[in-house]
Amino acid sequence: VQLVEFGGGLVHPGGSLRLSCAASGFTFGDYPIGWFRQAPGKEREGLSCFSRGGTPHYADSVKSRFTIAKDSARNMVYLQMNDLKPEDTAVYYCAVDPLPCGAIWLESAEYGSVGQGTQVTVSS
Repeated sequence: VQLVEFGGGLVHPGGSLRLSCAASGFTFGDYPIGWFRQAPGKEREGLSCFSRGGTPHYADSVKSRFTIAKDSARNMVYLQMNDLKPEDTAVYYCAVDPLPCGAIWLESAEYGSVGQGTQVTVSS
C-alpha cells in the first residue's frame, strides 16, 4: 500500500484548503481510508474516514468544517477544509486500516498504512 498526500500549505484563519491523497497497492474500497492529523505536543487526532461501503464518518471536532470525498476511478481521497483555525495547524496524514470506519477507526492509535503527511499551517 502506498499513500501520497499533497495540498498542504500556509493559509490565513478563515481560509480553505483541499488535501489530496493518491492511493495505490490495494483495491480501493477494500479497506476504510481516511485522514488524521498530528500537531506538535498533541495526540494524534482522527478526522474522517470512508467505510468499505463508502459511508463517511467525521470526528465531532471537524464535522461542520471538513468534508471527505473520493474518486474511486482515480484512487484518490480528498479532505476539503473550510473556515480553518490556528488550532488546525498540524501535519495531515492519509491512512488505510481494516478497522471499521467510525469511532473505532477515528480513535485508533495506529494505522496499517500511513502516508508521509502534508503540513498545514493556519496563521495570519
